[in-house]
Amino acid sequence: MTAPDAAPPPEKSQATWKVAAASFIGTAVEFYDFFLYGTAAALIFNRLFFPSFDPLVGTLAAFATFAVGFIARPLGGVIFGHFGDKLGRKSMLSATLMIMGVATFAIGLLPTYEQIGVWAPVLLVLLRVLQGFGLGGEWGGAVLMAVEHAPAHRRGFYGSWPQMGAPAGLLVANGVFSIFSRLPEEQFITWGWRVPFLFSAVLIGIGVFIRLSVAESPAFKAAHKAPGAGSKLPIVEVLRTYPKQILLAMGARFAENGFFYIVTTFVLTYGTERLGLERSTMLNCVLGATVIHLVAIPTFGAASDRFGRRPVYLGGALGCALLAFPFFWLIDTKQTGLILLSITLGIIAHAAMYGPQASFFSELFGTRVRYSGASLGYQLASVFAGGLSPLVATALLTESGGKAWPVSLYMVGLALVTLVSVYLSAETFREDISEAPSPAPADGAAGSHEKREVA
Repeated sequence: MTAPDAAPPPEKSQATWKVAAASFIGTAVEFYDFFLYGTAAALIFNRLFFPSFDPLVGTLAAFATFAVGFIARPLGGVIFGHFGDKLGRKSMLSATLMIMGVATFAIGLLPTYEQIGVWAPVLLVLLRVLQGFGLGGEWGGAVLMAVEHAPAHRRGFYGSWPQMGAPAGLLVANGVFSIFSRLPEEQFITWGWRVPFLFSAVLIGIGVFIRLSVAESPAFKAAHKAPGAGSKLPIVEVLRTYPKQILLAMGARFAENGFFYIVTTFVLTYGTERLGLERSTMLNCVLGATVIHLVAIPTFGAASDRFGRRPVYLGGALGCALLAFPFFWLIDTKQTGLILLSITLGIIAHAAMYGPQASFFSELFGTRVRYSGASLGYQLASVFAGGLSPLVATALLTESGGKAWPVSLYMVGLALVTLVSVYLSAETFREDISEAPSPAPADGAAGSHEKREVA
């Protein structure tokens, strides 16, 4: 067994970097598509697809369609997790990328409410479901490719690379959208908003090409060498064998996922609709904070390799709780510098959780069912946390007459769920995630999933 501080051979190190880079680029493309919808929902979809509503109510309806994508994510996680555990991680990733790309491109061609009436929001919802389905299968495969290729003592760092795809996708999505939002209002509403969605076709082609060039996960290949070594029904096995880990992973996501979409998506609505700030001002502040996010994620991922997953993750959740009220106080000043500071602090607290998350969740499950287990815990939480957070925040803002303190209390509640869940979780950063292949027992029970501490 390789000691955690032993340097990997040069060829393995190069392969690890290649896989990490491929995971990062592919995930960035998928999150570009997913976040682009969130930005458009916050800034323009209420006028194009729900024009008969009051502006804030129209935004509420737009965020409801945003949430639909999250509801579809567990289904994608279950289906792609099943085949990812049976057929391999790599084979699922190109499929998820193509599904996401086709849906996003089609949104760019979608007629508006004025053109086809109620069919416009109906088709929008259907395409959003496809986006969520694709992303639901994407995350598990991408992080497992990075984590299972990584040396034991660097899993946190390399696992953070696909996590960096989220802010990279957000950065490109908001950057491209920001450019076209500067068009004259009539041009932006008529055709300008469509171009970022159509641009997805180019990014998808690049992402698929890169992903096809990497090798299958060595942990998966090792675990499936013997006949019958794989699980026949991974989703059933993981639910029977790892129910506690799934629930704790879900809870660990509440602050991370919910807080992120409040800080990067709901804040656009709050700044433009509630405070009357310029659309470009809010977008630029989110963009500036996202650059910091790109650096903070691998930093915290690497820190978890040294100090453990739980201390770093708990620190991020505590930071979210402490920032819940000051976040809106700073934004309410309407000062660009303080708005940027507020969003940046929120992004850093999020990165402390998101950086170690890929390795943390992967280490909770055995190789036979790791894709299914990590995907299920991750994606189920996204329905209740990230998918609902802009919707809940907008509803709270509406009910309170425009006051932000109920939203802050909601953010504290999310943080408390995560703090308890991570506290109850086992520390995993020193465990060996490789498993010797063994045939599944005849009665269908799960094989041995005991994890061994790395010497």
